[in-house]
Amino acid sequence: MSKRILVVDDSMYMRTLIKDALSNEGFEIVGEAPNGETAIDLAMELKPDLITLDNILPDMIGTDILRVLMDEGLESKVIMVSAVGQQSVINEGIELGASDYIVKPFTADDLVDVVKKHIGS
Repeated sequence: MSKRILVVDDSMYMRTLIKDALSNEGFEIVGEAPNGETAIDLAMELKPDLITLDNILPDMIGTDILRVLMDEGLESKVIMVSAVGQQSVINEGIELGASDYIVKPFTADDLVDVVKKHIGS
């Protein structure tokens, strides 16, 4: 059974890039969210194996979403994705339970490598 992934990013372009890169590797994209509220609802409903989570969304920041998901006991792995590469933001994400952090811009190969590292193929 293929691993199930939820893609969270306010940019349609980024969601498409992530979806294409991961589905080409055999991962199943079970949902996508353009904002934090939808991300939390979908994550709780779908319980994906992994969530790619943009850190800057229109209604919330990724670390706040991560905090909610961890408080709810969601077992999905989370990979933070952001154009913000500040070490303090990366550290906060990891401390809150993110499995990894990838900084934009990244290549499809970079993304696939990080995802495979955490949930296999």
